[in-house]
This record gives sequence, structure tokens and C-alpha cells, in this order.
Amino acid sequence: MEPRIQYAKTEDGVNIAYSVMGEGRAVVRVPSPPWTHVQREWGIFPYLLIVKPLAESCRIAWYDSRGSGLSDRDALNFSMGAMVRDLEAVLGKVGGEKFALCAWGDGVPIAVTYAAARPERVSHLALIDGYTKFDEYLESPAMQLELGIREKDWVLYTDTFARVLVGIDDPNLQRRFAEQMRASAEPEALRAAFGAMAEWDITSLLPSITPPTLVIHNQNNPWLPVRAGQRLAASIPDSRFLIVDDIVFERMPRLIAEFLGEGEEAAAPQVLSGLVTILFTDVEGSTALTQRLGDAKAREVLREHERVVRECLKAHGGSEVKTMGDGFMASFGSAVRALECAVAIQRALASAHPEPVEGGTPEGAASSAPTSLEPVRVRIGLNAGEPIAEEGDLFGTAVIAAARIAAQAQGGEILVSDVVRQLVAGKGFLFSGRGKTALRGFDDPVEVYEMRWQPVDPAAGAVGGSG
Repeated sequence: MEPRIQYAKTEDGVNIAYSVMGEGRAVVRVPSPPWTHVQREWGIFPYLLIVKPLAESCRIAWYDSRGSGLSDRDALNFSMGAMVRDLEAVLGKVGGEKFALCAWGDGVPIAVTYAAARPERVSHLALIDGYTKFDEYLESPAMQLELGIREKDWVLYTDTFARVLVGIDDPNLQRRFAEQMRASAEPEALRAAFGAMAEWDITSLLPSITPPTLVIHNQNNPWLPVRAGQRLAASIPDSRFLIVDDIVFERMPRLIAEFLGEGEEAAAPQVLSGLVTILFTDVEGSTALTQRLGDAKAREVLREHERVVRECLKAHGGSEVKTMGDGFMASFGSAVRALECAVAIQRALASAHPEPVEGGTPEGAASSAPTSLEPVRVRIGLNAGEPIAEEGDLFGTAVIAAARIAAQAQGGEILVSDVVRQLVAGKGFLFSGRGKTALRGFDDPVEVYEMRWQPVDPAAGAVGGSG
């Protein structure tokens, strides 16, 4: 699937192109300006595909710095302050409180500068082929050659850069890398970027870095010798240094994913933005339950619901947005995962308190179950849209509609909007139409569908099957 390109606006009014893919821990790839193109890096050009493999295990965001790719190409301020503003704008759109930052080359000083200024927002740093100050490039013959051809014909420059300065052996890969460079930036952007980077020096910031940090350096990097990576790692407290031979970054996604997952459980899901599937749960008859059992006993029953929902959210990559006494609001980057989570919640609650049936227990239910707590019957409603993310919460029409749909359900039911049903078409889910339903606060009735999570009666008229 092609990435969905979106835009964030910086404090100084520059439009920054970014994209988000995957689920789970939030990772932001900090670009090496001006050599980025947010669309081409996903699937057209394989050299920098750290992004795509990481999307299999993380929720990764990547973006084009100003002056490059699909961002504003005429914004040629590549000062460190401008680069940090680009990153801050994207983080504000992606949503969440903490992020792992992954950077290589000239993106490394940007990531370090941000981590030093906002340590509370950075969970991990993965720094690849980086440096402490731009002058370290001058130690390499490759940089001396680059300086000699920088003002030459743009096609000749990019072709030579790919073949000689990067050291790509594959002719096809050489050609594609050169095309990537020409698609990413204009000659003026290159000159402006290199001119600004000459002032970059993060030496004084390194001792203040507190997030866990992995420094990786290619021993065959033609631009920066291994000692550049050593200097970087040695100055960051408790960092780890790894020397590799991986100029086309084949091993990098695995090394980064392993580093992010070490020493802790999967990171708490972040509140999502962009296209989001929103799930609401609500315990049926919670007020009557409290009146009948008393506060303490009713709280014990509701705690069972909370345990089940949180376990299912964790298992299916959902983000708990908030609890509302007897219900949850959660968000998902995938409608499929959201529906799978809804089914898991209902099945877990049904298994904990199976209804007696002739010939045994219901399909999928446990053969024996605790009887100390009353059954918990939960209404679930789902909708999808682009809510507004603010301070860890989600707002807007899409959220309100999801809550209203949940209110239409009976205990044990899962109701979804037509948007959700269309998003999962062909994925094997079964739906029964409930017709157009009036939702409180909405002028026009909306199509609502019940998702069938129990054995289906062939005569029930389910729609939206596996197709």
C-alpha cells in the first residue's frame, strides 16, 4: 500500500510533507537533508528502506526536511533551528507523548539536538553513520572529491555521487540512487544545506543525552571514518556502539527493532492522528449493577471489564485514549486490528461467563469459568475518520459518532459505521445491516451494521463476507 502523504506546518510557516505507517511503538525517522523524498523512500528506491521494514513492527513516521522532497522546495533555511522546527511540526501531527528517534548521516545532529532540548519526549535514540561536527567530513577523500564536483553539471554530479562517493556497485542501484537525489532536491538546496551544516557542532550537547542510545557506524563508510562514530558514542553517557559492514542498510531495521524492544515490554501505544479507527466500550446496566451490588462489589465486576479490554488493546495494537468509569475510548491505526480487538473483548467476556446451552458450552467458551462475579455485558461501537489530537485525547465528529454508535448497541453487540465496514471489505468479517439510524446530535441518519462475532445463522442475511 502506498503511503498517505500529509502535511505539517512549522512555526515559521513551512509546509513539511510526512507519512505514517504501521502500528505499535512510535518511531520517527529524522531525515538527512536535503536527500529525502517521503514517497519514493517507501517503495521506489531500496537504498534507504529502513522505513518499510520498521513499519512491520513499529508505527513509524518519516518526513522531508524543508527544501527537499515533497516539502516546500523554496524554503532553503537549513540552520539547526529550522531543522528542529521541521521535526517539532511533524511530532505535533503524529501525536503521542514519547517517540524513538532514528537518524543517519546529517539527521544525527538534528536528533541529538532535539533529544537534548526535550529529553522527556524521546524514549530511544538510534544514530547511524553520524558525527559530532560537520568538520569531520573533511577527514575523508570522498568529501574532497565532492567539493571538486559540487558546481558541475547536476546530472554528472549525482551520477558520480552514487557511483563513486557512495560506493554502490550495482549499476541499476547506482542509477536509481542518482535519480533519487535529483528528485529530492535542487542544486541550490544542496549548496544551502552544506553551507548551513558547516556550522553544526553537537559536541557540547552529547553529555546531556539521557535516552538509551545505540550508535551504529559502517566500517566501510566512505565519508566518515569509524572514529567519527566512536567519538559520538564515547561522549553520550551509557550509549552502545556497534560497528557493522552494511552500506545498503539491510541489517539496520532488525538492529534498530531489537534495540527498541530491549529491556522492556512493548511501549504503551500512542494516541493516533490521521485516519483513525475509534472504538468505544460501555458496560450495559452499570448503574443498576452498582445499586444492586453496592459500590465495592460493583467495582470488582467493572474491574474485570477493564482487565479484559486492556489486555485486548495490548494484543491488537490499540491505544487507550481514556476511560469513562464504565467504558473505554481507544484508537487504532488499522480498522482490521480494531475489529479483531472488539471480537476478542466480546469473546473473552463471554468465555468468562458462558451461558448454559444444550450439549455443552458455547463455541469458543471455556469449559469452566469463575462464578464469583456477575457477567459483564459490553456494548461496542466503532467509527473511522480523522479526529483532532490534543493533549493525549481525540476530538471531533468521528469520535462523537463512534460514541453514539456504541450507545445504540445492546450488551454483547459490536456495531460499526459504514466507513469501518468498507475499510475492512474482503477481510473475512461478517456484517448484518441495521439500516439508517438516527444518532443524537447528527442531522442525517447514518448506516449502522452489526458485526457478527458469534456463529452465524445462514438465514440471518450477513453482508460483507470474505469476498
